[in-house]
Amino acid sequence: MRKVSALLLATERRAISGLAGLYASRMLGLFMVLPVLALYADTLAGATPLLVGVALGVYGLTQAMLQIPFGLLSDRIGRKRVIAMGLLIFAAGSVVAAMSDTIGGVIFGRALQGGGAVAAAIMALLADQTREQVRTAAMATIGLSIGVSFAIAMVLGPWLAAWAGLSGVFWFTALLTVVGLLVLWRWVPPAPRRLRHRDVGLDRQQFKSVITRPDLWRLDLSIFALHLVLMAIFVAIPFRLLNAGVAVEYHGLAYLGIMALSFVAMVPLVIVAEKRQRMKLMCLLAVGAIALSLASLGLPLSQGHWLFVWLFIFFTGFNLLEATLPSMLSKLAPAGAKGTAMGVYSTSQFLGAFLGGTLGGVFANFWGLNAVFIGCAVLALGWWMAMWRMPSPPPLSSEVMALHETQPDAMNLLMEHLADVVGVEDVMVVPEERLVYLKVNREALDQAALMKLMSPPRS
Repeated sequence: MRKVSALLLATERRAISGLAGLYASRMLGLFMVLPVLALYADTLAGATPLLVGVALGVYGLTQAMLQIPFGLLSDRIGRKRVIAMGLLIFAAGSVVAAMSDTIGGVIFGRALQGGGAVAAAIMALLADQTREQVRTAAMATIGLSIGVSFAIAMVLGPWLAAWAGLSGVFWFTALLTVVGLLVLWRWVPPAPRRLRHRDVGLDRQQFKSVITRPDLWRLDLSIFALHLVLMAIFVAIPFRLLNAGVAVEYHGLAYLGIMALSFVAMVPLVIVAEKRQRMKLMCLLAVGAIALSLASLGLPLSQGHWLFVWLFIFFTGFNLLEATLPSMLSKLAPAGAKGTAMGVYSTSQFLGAFLGGTLGGVFANFWGLNAVFIGCAVLALGWWMAMWRMPSPPPLSSEVMALHETQPDAMNLLMEHLADVVGVEDVMVVPEERLVYLKVNREALDQAALMKLMSPPRS
């Protein structure tokens, strides 16, 4: 297989690097608060564990409410305008939170941050800027940037807070957003076109079929539960590190060690999942590891060095699922419905973050820190049971190919011929986009027959 980097045009490199940086810096600003807000909440008037949990997760509510409307708006008025508007809202939320000395002000600021819901618009602009044959790799770059931003946030957040306080974290986030605006207008090239992309954007006609498929809603449930438990436990984890003798200024180093080791442990598991088609097994293993680690963190088993062992196990499972769930979604989504499926998936993720922060605050406020972990462990056990009956995803990949000049009355015939190609499992031809969306089994695919059908006729 040819290396994708050799196929990239200069404008595509600029678009991918700039938009991945925008996405990552925005997520960095949201994540940096996780390891520090609970520790510094005593500087905020009116703070309680419940309200701290709401402050952690409230961005997910506004993000879930607005990401699809912002994506649709970008189809009408332009991607860059919507992204710039969202970044300005995000910056305003960061400034509000930085200037607040009450927990209510921080909650409002975090809600505003989530209101800058530009994820769908960024992905749509990236699709506008890239050709079909490199788009999958471009989207994977965005996914990788999110994982890297989370790891950096776990380290950078405690360091910034120890140096400049909680407000310093929010001011730094606002500064990142200003830099992001410069990148958007000065580095990211103008989009040559503005089209609907079914592998990225929402298709309303396919919405019902996507949300009613049991295999897809199990994945939506998974990302919902994953981010629920993540947000919930950060009401309690910082205090566990303090009790273990880790000073606040060294929390970043503790997270650095845990995250680095968990990434190393995750890599061979991802390889087994992808190369040996063990997606379901690895998913069940990860959910089980999360449930076990959460239960142990809520019991006396988490004393001393065991705290770090269980946190390592939790983040290994977390990182494994962050890497494999989108891949499973891509395999299961019908041809041409990947963007719609991903929109529902992302909305589930943000709703999980909101509910997780709130539930974590409720558990901590009324029953103590141990209850946060025990409650999340019970939820993870139910999640594991829901995933047990999910069928293993087939070894399919999404393929998008350009449609040559074909008469309208020949479209149905083309679909029939494509469906007859060995290895092609699902087909959608979209004349207005001049694209063909396929689900293929690459190991069995008759590449020669496919290319013969999709090649332009000779004059």
